Amino acid sequence: MRRSGSTALLAAAVMLAATACAGGPAAKDEDGEAESPPKPSEQQSSPEAAPEDSPSADRSLPPAKGKVEVTTTVATGLDSPWGLAALPEGDLLVSSRDSGKIVRVDGESGKKTELGEVPGVEAQGEGGLLGLAVKDNYVYAYYTSASDNRIVRMLYNPKKSQGQQLGAPSKVFSDLPKSSTHNGGRIAFGPDEMLYVGTGDAGAPDRSQDKESPAGKILRMQPDGSPPEDGNAEDESVVLSLGHRNVQGLAWDREKRLWASEFGQNEWDELNLVKPGKNYGWPEVEGENDGEQSGFTDPVAQWTTDEASPSGLAWAKGSLWMAGLGGERLWRIPLDGEKPLAEPEAFLEGDHGRLRTVVSDGSDGLWLVTSNTDGRGDPKKGDDRILKLKVR
Repeated sequence: MRRSGSTALLAAAVMLAATACAGGPAAKDEDGEAESPPKPSEQQSSPEAAPEDSPSADRSLPPAKGKVEVTTTVATGLDSPWGLAALPEGDLLVSSRDSGKIVRVDGESGKKTELGEVPGVEAQGEGGLLGLAVKDNYVYAYYTSASDNRIVRMLYNPKKSQGQQLGAPSKVFSDLPKSSTHNGGRIAFGPDEMLYVGTGDAGAPDRSQDKESPAGKILRMQPDGSPPEDGNAEDESVVLSLGHRNVQGLAWDREKRLWASEFGQNEWDELNLVKPGKNYGWPEVEGENDGEQSGFTDPVAQWTTDEASPSGLAWAKGSLWMAGLGGERLWRIPLDGEKPLAEPEAFLEGDHGRLRTVVSDGSDGLWLVTSNTDGRGDPKKGDDRILKLKVR
């Protein structure tokens, strides 16, 4: 296989939300590190159209070469941050994978206000409180429980005292297989107001090809968790696409096309253009198939696992921006329609350690979340952080 290089929150119209393996000795986790097989018992940005999306916007192609500037450190001292939801007035909601808490960060001062702790979170390995999304008066959360991965929504009341601003969780979707690895976890509302979910194979690769299993899939559902009337792979199903290993990045471009980043195992991490009913190959294919096996859709771009280990994904200034954990860098993929117009370009390599989540501010900026306190990084004083970037 060849290598191609590499969320007032609560306003009715607001939908901005944030937007690693097989068992056995050769399997690897989300960073490409060797891992033990799971024990048998472990088994956002609804990107509203950005200004560049308006009918009168300049839709010229982005430059082949981009630029990234870190303009400020928004917050420091975050514990195992994972999900990020951006609020329209500039504040941010952040989830802590290990503590199960959700914190609101003031976008200017960096002051942290605890909303509350999501009950039932069982943090283990890569599992815990993961992705966040916001719609209407609710905060949606994807988390690992004692028995499964699930999605809940909680009424948010900022008038209550700190730590008690979240209502009791109401189940949206459950029975997603869990494991110490490959739990997926990214959730985001799309331009169609549907909730999109990236799942992992939970350490059992065959689930990704099993149409009856929600694991190793990208799911698309109504805000209450029910299947949409149409637009998925099959009627009465929440499955949008299958054949994924561990999806942790979801983003839409200005033409409302869905893109996803996912972890590979030993060879190739992937960026995929996601379409209903398409099969992206795992575990039969990792990376580009080059037509060797029929019925599978190739990634648009791929990277070796030490270059990327991709998590968050965002769209800004005509390009996709992909955060890398093991690769400790931010990848820019400039697009010409459904294809890259130039080779992917790396920024911030090694400057801030592991990079978990990236979210567009709807203009020319990004919020970027580091992930050095997750047990796999080398945390420095002040970690973890939210950085504000200006990009082109």
